[in-house]
Amino acid sequence: MPDDPCLRAAIIPGSACIPGDKMEKWFDLYRSIVMPAHCDVYGHLNVRNYAAFFDDAGWHIPGMAGLKLSEIQAKGLGTVMASLSIDFLHEVRLGQLVLIKGAVTRVGTKSFSHEMRLYEADSMRHCATQKSTEVCFDTGKRQGVPLPDDVKAKLKAIALE
Repeated sequence: MPDDPCLRAAIIPGSACIPGDKMEKWFDLYRSIVMPAHCDVYGHLNVRNYAAFFDDAGWHIPGMAGLKLSEIQAKGLGTVMASLSIDFLHEVRLGQLVLIKGAVTRVGTKSFSHEMRLYEADSMRHCATQKSTEVCFDTGKRQGVPLPDDVKAKLKAIALE
């Protein structure tokens, strides 16, 4: 059983996350099951699908800050990945359920960073971590631009820093 109260709250009905605990800024972003097409010849989740799961999860981070993707896009903005690393900690196999939790770790002038953790959902075993930095991008001019003040404020409100 996880020691962290917020991880316990995710798997034990009636458990609660302690207010003020940094884990309350970790959000459930994605759930899936590992299907045969996700696996390699060894019967475990293939590296390309870890990346796809993390990519799908990452699209939900702005929403956790109260930002709507449609409103960001209407301003002619988006984000592009500047850096990304994945650490693989434990094997994930065919038929296992996965959960990805994520948190904003830093907010800068033009970029923000986040960390996402993939868990085997039944045991809440931490299986992989992705750390990323995204840059605010003007989709018309095709260049990096400063984060709008409202976007920056909302991201800072949920950031661990």
